[in-house]
Amino acid sequence: MELRHLRYFLAVAEELNFTRAAERLGISQPPLTQQVKALEAELGVALLDRSAYRIELTDAGRIFAAESARILGEARSAAQAARRAAIGATGQVRVGFTESASFNSLVTSTLRSFRSEYPAVEISLEEHPSTELIEALREGRLDAAFVRPPLPAQRGLTLDLLEREPLVAAVPTGHPLASRRQVELRALAGETFILYPRAVRPGLADTVIAACEASGFTPKVGQYAPQLSSTINLVAASLGISIVPDSMRCLQASAVTYLPLSGEPLHALLGIAYRTDEGSSVVHNFIETGRRGRSRPSSV
Repeated sequence: MELRHLRYFLAVAEELNFTRAAERLGISQPPLTQQVKALEAELGVALLDRSAYRIELTDAGRIFAAESARILGEARSAAQAARRAAIGATGQVRVGFTESASFNSLVTSTLRSFRSEYPAVEISLEEHPSTELIEALREGRLDAAFVRPPLPAQRGLTLDLLEREPLVAAVPTGHPLASRRQVELRALAGETFILYPRAVRPGLADTVIAACEASGFTPKVGQYAPQLSSTINLVAASLGISIVPDSMRCLQASAVTYLPLSGEPLHALLGIAYRTDEGSSVVHNFIETGRRGRSRPSSV
């Protein structure tokens, strides 16, 4: 028994006329009659009562027609589900991000756009430092991650640069520098810095330290904060100053003043990392959504 046999019988059951059913199916009547008789022979029951002037369904025929309609409906649903899965319209994507990336509008807009375009896809989110995100990607625990390059070379992973976000100086609101409209990096040489451990955030930490050294000084670090939001909180407590991505200026706005850096532009890179051999259409759709949102084409 094949699905076409169910379609043939259901057409006859609904039309109660072989001629009309054959026209509906686009076949000639004799083969349709033969197929229905063969189906009845296979089942060992009469599905149609042909004794009257018109065709009627037997009790067995009514039950079989209802079940045939259900089976054909499930078959269509299965086919549609397979097609949707093939184009990445259903399924799951596991996304990681660094704490600083969660404040970036590109990240939030990517999540919002993807949810709008693929509402049937389940998105699971995890926040970790970039180094841990890369490890989770390598081990297959995440599908894509918003990270802060540069990162240690990892075979089998691809990193697309999405944005170059300006870095700004974060100083306590009562600090002498807070009244300025902008500040040169070398003006911070005598300040106590609050930074983030290089072991967990190598991209941002390396960028800040290298920029300070290029300006003629090594930053004096008074405190390392494991989270960037903690860095801002410590600045608000007047324990020092820091250099952070511009998107974080929404934090502690009354206690912290954010100053653009004059001179050579200083940026925090933001990228999306994923496995090079990734075969999931869902994951590729998510990556493409992120690429569409980037402010300018770049490569790393």
